[in-house]
Amino acid sequence: MKKRLFTPGPTPVPENVMLRMAEPIIHHRNPEFVEILARVHKNLKYLFQTEQPVVVMSASGTGGMEATVSSLFSPGDKLISVNGGKFGERWTQLANTYTQNCVEIKVEWGTAVQPDQLLDTLKANPDTKGVLLTHSETSTGTATDIKTIANLIRENSDALICVDGITAVGAHEVRFDEWGLDACITGSQKGLMMPPGLALIALSERAIKAIEASTTPNFYFSLKKALKSHAKDDTPFTPAVSLVIGLDESLEMIKNEGIEQVWQRHERLASACRQGCDALGMKLFSNSPSYAVTPVWLPEGVDWSSFNKVLKFENGITVAAGQEEYKGKIFRISHLGFYDELDMLLVIGALEFTLKKIGFDFEPGVGVAAVQKAFLQS
Repeated sequence: MKKRLFTPGPTPVPENVMLRMAEPIIHHRNPEFVEILARVHKNLKYLFQTEQPVVVMSASGTGGMEATVSSLFSPGDKLISVNGGKFGERWTQLANTYTQNCVEIKVEWGTAVQPDQLLDTLKANPDTKGVLLTHSETSTGTATDIKTIANLIRENSDALICVDGITAVGAHEVRFDEWGLDACITGSQKGLMMPPGLALIALSERAIKAIEASTTPNFYFSLKKALKSHAKDDTPFTPAVSLVIGLDESLEMIKNEGIEQVWQRHERLASACRQGCDALGMKLFSNSPSYAVTPVWLPEGVDWSSFNKVLKFENGITVAAGQEEYKGKIFRISHLGFYDELDMLLVIGALEFTLKKIGFDFEPGVGVAAVQKAFLQS
């Protein structure tokens, strides 16, 4: 049975990327690798739509988030964290670890923070040094309008705008410079079509000044060290050489497709997936859906364990389970990274096989037909 991955990280890795990573290892301090890293740095600017440096760290996306908080801020700095899921919660935990002065805005899972909520909090905390946001909340499949929120922050505060773009970059429109962001993080195993292991962090001029002023102790996760090495197309520590070589290939794929076309493809896939689920009579979870992942309520009376067993072991499809209080209640279908239209037909078809096997009542073929219609109309 062919196994197919529909999880929002790791995501499928193209064969040409895997082949590049399988080439004989090279040393990270020789001209060959410097040339590759210089090209990666250039293409990362295209990915983030910035003229600012984008540093490469050997870490997960969470490592990039930790590096951001520990490098941009000092003990006691007040941070506002928007928590609408597991990864917004992570921002809060990092802020409490490093500055111990965090004002949290809790948002119901499946909804995005509203501008007036954030504005009220900013006005009540004029000494805020940074706002921690999640563009695409992976645990809930919910997208935040970062462009609007960033503009609101800029107009009402000098706080640095730090964005978890881990499942957004490469799926949603992200214009780092135009939107006035200060730090934006992604991870290699998401929209970049890579295995886990790299964190990529774009940094504004304001962020770089804040890094120079920060008094927080750090070592491996020091963005000051990373920026100093970045200027020479180098890294402060031994990088994940094979992953950087794979990233070189995946960024070329994105550049060849065109970043706007990449964004449009994800929007198209997400819409078709949602229409397929809706046609099967399944209720969508988020009221502000992400283009990276679609969370769906399990139909009433359907047991997650039985559903997942059939989907995974009889159809070869791996999706992501719900988290926290939604564990066993929702599941999440990824369309992030190396997916196309036929993949959406396939996953909805597999859902139909699975739901029919476990006794859920629907007209066979309606989900697949809805996906096909969505693509033909677009």
